[in-house]
Amino acid sequence: MWTNCTRLLCLWLCLNIARCVPDTGKIRDTDVSKFFRHLDVIPDLISVGPQDFLNVTYPGNIRADRGVQLQALQVRDEPQVNWIAGTDNYYALILTDPDVPGIMPQINEYLHWLIVNIPGNQMHLGDVRVGYVGATPAKSSGLHRYVFLLYKQPDYLKFEMEHVPKHSDQGRTNFSTRAFVKKYDLGFPLAGNFFTSEWSTDVPVLHKANFESSGKPLSF
Repeated sequence: MWTNCTRLLCLWLCLNIARCVPDTGKIRDTDVSKFFRHLDVIPDLISVGPQDFLNVTYPGNIRADRGVQLQALQVRDEPQVNWIAGTDNYYALILTDPDVPGIMPQINEYLHWLIVNIPGNQMHLGDVRVGYVGATPAKSSGLHRYVFLLYKQPDYLKFEMEHVPKHSDQGRTNFSTRAFVKKYDLGFPLAGNFFTSEWSTDVPVLHKANFESSGKPLSF
């Protein structure tokens, strides 16, 4: 569980000009990486940060950007996600929460959204393996980070994961971004962004709408 909220207050003071390396095969330390590292997305989820910020906008023109704190009701519905894409490339989009309470003192991820084999930036043509579920952080679990990661796939891939509809909790727990990326050889994230959220009185209502229709309670 990530609770160091004071880091958000001093974030702008800690950022400086990114150390950009010419195209020599080396990874640049970009502003995105600095945000991710400052708020422990690096190393909690990934080891190397994205090269660009992912443009994520929820209904009502609400931007999920650079760790901004949003209410669960604001992120109830699927956002629009945009990036600069090659027309002949395929992409995978992950939305995960690494701050799910667990018995062991380790990162416990909950997978909120997964779309693979996205041609270019046409998300509506991608394969939705895990339907979108908004933020429903547990009471007294502190501030959660909700991290969007975009990967460029080496090609059109066959993914072994079962399809999980948006009103199902099955297959979301114990997800590992690192293991998923390694299994499908996705390399480093191309773009990323994240927002934060914590429990509010709206969460029980959203939880009921999301999961009770499936007949299975949320697992945390």
